[in-house]
Amino acid sequence: MTDDDQKQRMARLEAKITAAKKAKAPKPRADADVSGGELAWRMVIEMVSGLGIGFGIGYGLDSLLGTIPIFLVLFTLLGLVAGVKVMLRSAKEVQEKQAAAEAADKDERD
Repeated sequence: MTDDDQKQRMARLEAKITAAKKAKAPKPRADADVSGGELAWRMVIEMVSGLGIGFGIGYGLDSLLGTIPIFLVLFTLLGLVAGVKVMLRSAKEVQEKQAAAEAADKDERD
């Protein structure tokens, strides 16, 4: 056996080992950038902030205008709706990121 023949065999063996290691390597999770806890806290903060802002505006208008707590109830409900809307938008954003990551992972496997 010549020296060049051994180098070629060694290079092929290293290529096979590298390919085997790459196939066995664990795939990164689609939701690795955002954990479930972070997402839950983000949604809770969005909901509470919507309610708090609505409550504050309603209370401020009622005390400023001297009315019964009609604005308090109205703006608290509007804050609730706004909080839910923002929370759903965040969930959709995370879902789209996961779908894109899964599609990229699928393309990578094919």
